[in-house]
Amino acid sequence: MGRLSGKTAIITGAASGMGLSGAQLFAQEGAKVVLTDVVTETLERETQSLAESGGEVTSIVLDVASPESWNQAIDHTINTFGGVDILVNNAGIHQAKGILEAELEDWNTVMAVNSTGVWLGMKSVIPHMQTSNGGSIINISSIAAIVGGVPDAGGAAYSASKGAVRSLTKHAAQWFAQDNIRVNSIHPGAVFTGLAAKAGFTKESMGANYSNEIPLPPHVGDPSDIGYGMVYLASEESKYITGEELVIDGGWTTH
Repeated sequence: MGRLSGKTAIITGAASGMGLSGAQLFAQEGAKVVLTDVVTETLERETQSLAESGGEVTSIVLDVASPESWNQAIDHTINTFGGVDILVNNAGIHQAKGILEAELEDWNTVMAVNSTGVWLGMKSVIPHMQTSNGGSIINISSIAAIVGGVPDAGGAAYSASKGAVRSLTKHAAQWFAQDNIRVNSIHPGAVFTGLAAKAGFTKESMGANYSNEIPLPPHVGDPSDIGYGMVYLASEESKYITGEELVIDGGWTTH
């Protein structure tokens, strides 16, 4: 028996990076996993790879800022697996524009995905959790919701959106605890993902950039470091935890 056996999970932004790592670990731990993303080709490829490895998985294209798209994703999940026990709101975007540089369209685009998408995800899933035995919702925020400066990479809307996720998580935790629905947030620091590799970084060079900020070598995390946090908060091991912030940043916020 795996740590998530018998549970069904929806993970947004699951075609790559932290979301994909979470999907892989969830499948390994026995969960039925619905991978969602807007990058269709990559989503299909990674879902097929997981299925070939023995995972009980499916996928659907999901625009997290669209209520209609959420309805389709929920219907697909219920029709395929019969219910939903876990939601990981991981999808997010970033624009390196500060308060003075950003235009309203920039601001609205980031907020729509990073904040509104989280709200719509919870709004879509919670009624199903209320009629079953509860569930676990995991919202991926950022240390940019806790500290300013370098962590938000110059993105004012990003910082604000992740702060909104932090607060919305606590709001939901309070209002739905009576339904045995736990809602927690994860706050990653620097993580070496495929996007960083495409930008020309190696894990070593990226870590070197953060060596003055992050005390714990190698000064940058792996997607699986966040994925393991997702597994813990999704499992019964965290059954008495809600409204909390799991910071996974190598000690950055202690600096």
